[in-house]
Amino acid sequence: MKTSTAKFLTLSFVALSLFFVCACRYSARPLGKYSIHLLDMDGKEYIVTTDNLEKGIIKPENITEPLPDTVSRNIIVKDGYYYSLQRKSDVLTKYILKDRKLFAVAHLPLQDYSEENFLWIGKDTLLLSGLNNQSNTAKYYLINTEKMKVIANGLLDIEKPQGKFVSMSIGFVQKRRDTLFVGYTFHPPMQGGNYTTSDTTYISRLTYPQMKSVGLQKETRSTYPAGVNNVQHNEFTDEHQDFYFMSCPGIAMGNRTDLPTAVFRIKANSSLVDPAYFFNLSSSVISNHAYGLWYVGNGKAIVRSERKDLYKGLSDHYSTPHFEFYLLDIVSQKVIKKLDLPLDKGTRKECVLVNGDIAYIAVNSSTDGNYIWKYDLKTGKLSKGLQLGGITAFIVRLDRLLD
Repeated sequence: MKTSTAKFLTLSFVALSLFFVCACRYSARPLGKYSIHLLDMDGKEYIVTTDNLEKGIIKPENITEPLPDTVSRNIIVKDGYYYSLQRKSDVLTKYILKDRKLFAVAHLPLQDYSEENFLWIGKDTLLLSGLNNQSNTAKYYLINTEKMKVIANGLLDIEKPQGKFVSMSIGFVQKRRDTLFVGYTFHPPMQGGNYTTSDTTYISRLTYPQMKSVGLQKETRSTYPAGVNNVQHNEFTDEHQDFYFMSCPGIAMGNRTDLPTAVFRIKANSSLVDPAYFFNLSSSVISNHAYGLWYVGNGKAIVRSERKDLYKGLSDHYSTPHFEFYLLDIVSQKVIKKLDLPLDKGTRKECVLVNGDIAYIAVNSSTDGNYIWKYDLKTGKLSKGLQLGGITAFIVRLDRLLD
């Protein structure tokens, strides 16, 4: 009896030890407040973390390994974890970064779903908005990310493509009390590889959490509202709870270049797009289309705009340095100045992060190298910060990993 008891206790101790080893292995948080997602020239992707964006150099090949093929830059970063809808599957996976690799800590199968947009409703509550795999029906999943369980899911009660339109894009989802604003547009079939967009932006108002329509507004001043926000942000809410979003009809997104890139507003005390507000960036000194809009505080925003005189077409749009950054007065609809940064490359990037009075801007320059630049919002001073060297070709994401 004593021998059996001893064996039982020994096995129990071993099992318990293994449990704690595994738990520590997968629950350990990564070191570093910031996460940087990189691409090399072969298209391989890497994630590195750091506490310091101010100086130094990071060569990803020295500190991490390429990401698995199932993970891409359309990744959601929060509180030390990464969430990714795996490529070629309907599985949402939760990861941590440890020992040079991403480790999966939980999987959540979704069904017939492609992601378009994400919104954190609470600390551990994530609203995913997207489409079925035919891109003609809007769906949502409300997820508890701590337990990685579905709280609710179903269809978004919004317009569907009809007539000459066969697919749609959800550009933004914004919650205000018990209402969701959903911005979207429609697309005709591709012809000869040519993708284009309706001339109309649709803004539906849905009750939350019922997801039932209570109103629809159509806006024809520009099209393709915001974009896929897990690749790049084109929308924000300011200190006054006014919501702003930018249309993206340029060649690389809506491909309705006859319409302007512009910023729209839904004021805090209204449920409709402000008819008196239309910040036309294409007719300003910028005189181009843009992709990427980030709020930096005090009524100011940074926009990332293309230079149509420097690229030939969609085939070299991502590889040719031609992007500029401008500081906007978002309230008075004025372009304050062009930031004195090298020309950037990479069509869509989540490349601006604000911390206090400093805006960090990731720039991939063929002449100056790959740097996180520091822009002092008080003094207007620009200086180089952290360098991303080695095999780095593009900095495609700059995220706050830990507060």
